[in-house]
Parts: sequence; structure tokens; C-alpha cells
Amino acid sequence: MRSLPYFCRGKVIHGFGRGSKDLGIPTANFPESVVDNLPADISTGIYYGWARVDNGDIHKMVMSIGWNPYYKNTKKSMETHVIHTFKEDFYDQILSVAMVGYIRPERGFTSLDELIAAIHSDIEEAKIKLDLPEHLKLKEDNFFKTSVSTTANQILNGHRL
Repeated sequence: MRSLPYFCRGKVIHGFGRGSKDLGIPTANFPESVVDNLPADISTGIYYGWARVDNGDIHKMVMSIGWNPYYKNTKKSMETHVIHTFKEDFYDQILSVAMVGYIRPERGFTSLDELIAAIHSDIEEAKIKLDLPEHLKLKEDNFFKTSVSTTANQILNGHRL
């Protein structure tokens, strides 16, 4: 995947409402405009990287890109689990992410418990990989140093913000 690391930013929207309720793993969802602008070589699957809500702290994250076969979605989505406990939801705030690596392809699961176990495994793998020097340095990328309010007319990965 030549496009990695891939940086994107967008307003957090309401998703399917399954992350916290069904899985116990809250996710932040990007709007279609962000999903539709992914480079062709970013395939569906599970990614890891860094995330920041508005101008807050930078945290580790895992992201699912695809159709979530267990739920048989008909619309492609980008669902980010920020590995941090937030005091409240952050709908309508700006989520900035740097996708730095790929964990595995998207796949179907025979049970909800199997899906939850896979997600927890993905989270643990992301935590370990993000501590590697080549990934840790991306936490300090200029992308995260730019105030969200100053990026309104900037171009990011070839797309106007």
C-alpha cells in the first residue's frame, strides 16, 4: 500500500450505533466524503495509526475500512476506535487520523463473540506496533501540529479539507 501513511480528517458522524452497544468498543465514523476519497490502493481491512479529536491529545487508534461482513453493510465505512477513554461523545467534532499500517483483511465472523475477540486482538497488535520508532515518529507529524480551525481551505492527500 503505497499510500501509507495516509492522513485524513473529517467531522465525526453518527454511524450504525453498534460500536458501543453491540461490541462495547466505541467507534467514530467519517462521512461518505472522506470514505469516497480513499486512494485505490487502500484496501478494505483493519489499520492502525494515530488519531486526534479537534485540537486535543494524539492517541493510538485502530480503524476498520469496509463493509463489515458480520453486519452485511451495503455502504463502505471508515470506523475509528481511538484507544482512549473519553468522558463524552464527540459527534460533529473533527477527527484527524494518520493511518500508518495494516493489520489484516476484512473478514466475516460466525458469532459476535468471535468478532469482539478479533477486535480486541487488533487493538493489542496496534498498541505494540505503534510503539515502534518508525510509527511513533508519525505521532509528531506536522499534520497533527496544525490547528483544526486553520485547515479549512487546505489540501490534504490531494483533497480540499
